[in-house]
Amino acid sequence: MTDVRSVVDRAGIDRLIELLRGRGYTVLGPTVRDEVIVYGEVGSTADFPVGVRDEQEAGQYRLVQRDDAALFGYVVGPRSPKSFLHPAEVPLWQAEQTGDGFRPIEPEPPPKYAFVGIRPCELAAVAVQDLVFLPDGRRDRVYGERRDGAFFVAVNCVEPGGTCFCASMGTGPKATEGYDLVLTEVIGEGWHRFVVEAGSEAGSEVLGELEAAPADQDLATRADSLLAEAADHMGRTLDTEGLPEILIRARDGREWERIAAKCLTCANCTLVCPTCFCATVEDTTDLAGTIAGRTRRWDSCFNEEFSYIHGGPLRPSPYARYRQWMTHKLSTWWDQFGVSGCVGCGRCITWCPVGIDITAEAAAIRASEEARAGV
Repeated sequence: MTDVRSVVDRAGIDRLIELLRGRGYTVLGPTVRDEVIVYGEVGSTADFPVGVRDEQEAGQYRLVQRDDAALFGYVVGPRSPKSFLHPAEVPLWQAEQTGDGFRPIEPEPPPKYAFVGIRPCELAAVAVQDLVFLPDGRRDRVYGERRDGAFFVAVNCVEPGGTCFCASMGTGPKATEGYDLVLTEVIGEGWHRFVVEAGSEAGSEVLGELEAAPADQDLATRADSLLAEAADHMGRTLDTEGLPEILIRARDGREWERIAAKCLTCANCTLVCPTCFCATVEDTTDLAGTIAGRTRRWDSCFNEEFSYIHGGPLRPSPYARYRQWMTHKLSTWWDQFGVSGCVGCGRCITWCPVGIDITAEAAAIRASEEARAGV
């Protein structure tokens, strides 16, 4: 929205959180819980993982201390904004039996969320889920109520993680759209600053209240250099050229059997993925039979019963289920929504208990298909 850049220190970030809370937002930011960094409600930067970074590799995640006091010196954890905008479990409808019939039980209105620390790949994932849940003429009530009015304070990634490949997907490390404010954290010898830019009218209003000083050219240049270096040092890469067509041609290839031999069909990859949206609906009553309800819960194409129809599941084998997930994510998602279903966050690689790497598997399938075609 504007090329004007401002600068704040850590006290300015505390002031930002205070301003957002004053506007009625439930402020979600990085917190440490159960030895991982996840979004949680925060009241100040004292709740942040100050001076902590995450080391990530295929099937590996751990937190270690940094040698500075960075507020955003980590990459991404297992939870994404999806956990709040498309909750893992949410009541769709409830009613209670009364003397003369049933009385609907109105749900509590959802909070108005402000995300502080959302990464560029996560902004891209929200945009993908907007296409899923808010298409023209059809609106998912649950997602829409939580998405409307959400405020995003993004953080540009200056240190990519071991499983990141957002540069390959065009979703990072610099945020280009979808944010209200975006920060770039810059740390020097004896100083610590955040370059701030507004990306919306709401962001400009908050930035005005923040009364931040203009960023000098030296600091702005240093921030840009950090982003350029990050783009050149991704932990992973994914060659997307012609990949949708390659995966369709490879639907009967032997590579799927090799992958399926490792896959536990545990659904970890779909649970941590910031774009996966599959869900199931369950109707229940309480033990007394006085309250009935309908609940939506996350589901996964890795669950055998997910594709169950009369006579059995359509995808009974791990081979078929992994092929469905990866082909949908990197190929047929384009047919449905006009974009890739992958934003390059690397979560599916990190949180796979056997370390299956979607970038390596895509490369292996490409090589197999090229060899078969004599390329």
